[in-house]
Formats: sequence, C-alpha cells, structure tokens
Amino acid sequence: MKVSDRDKLSKLIVVGDRVLIKPLALSKKSKGGLFLPPGYSEKEEIQTGYVLKTGPGYPIPAEDPLDEPWKRKEGENIRYIPLQAREGDLAIFLQKGAIEIVYDEEKYYIVPQNYILLIERDDDDGF
Repeated sequence: MKVSDRDKLSKLIVVGDRVLIKPLALSKKSKGGLFLPPGYSEKEEIQTGYVLKTGPGYPIPAEDPLDEPWKRKEGENIRYIPLQAREGDLAIFLQKGAIEIVYDEEKYYIVPQNYILLIERDDDDGF
C-alpha cells in the first residue's frame, strides 16, 4: 500500500509566509499551456511544482489599542493575513529564494510567498 504525500507530510507544520512545494521537472511550458519566456529563465532560474502545504500567513499584532503596548498578555492570540497560495495550486517560483529539503527520500522546496511568481488554480473561486 502506497502512502500519499499528504499522509507523509501530515506531521510537518509550515511556518509563517512559507509554502511547501513538490517540484516538477523543469519545463518551458506550464500544464495549462503558459509558455515561460526564454529570456527570463536565463536571468533567474525558475521552477514549477505543486503546493502541498502553506503556512498561516503574515503575522499581525492582536493588540488592544486601549492597553499599554509594553504589557504582555498570557495566551495572546496572533492573527494572520492569509497567503494567496493554496494546497493543490501549481506554482511557478524563483528557485534562488527557495530552500531545497529532502524529507522521507523525496525532494521538496520551502518557498516564501514573495518568491512565487504565478499560481495556476483549477477552480474558479478566485483568491
């Protein structure tokens, strides 16, 4: 019985504005038919892959404007601005900003959202 990527990765928690991506073979064309310009790949190496997990987003303070900013509250809730990337998206990203890891003998990239250039999504519900 083969274990799916989702089951293998269930213990991993992606932090902050980062995205865990399973890379695809480098191609000059995306699955949807988008051709990648040759001049761009010469300047910056790009990579494509599927988003497997995303972090919670960009943290923003959950401060009470009437409270003193120097006081720490126990159990303080942190709020996040969510990421655009979602699980299952095909992402085209700059490889120079990605960190390559090997987990359970599989290669993955941890990519900050600002290094993702384009997302291809199958559903039509937008962002």
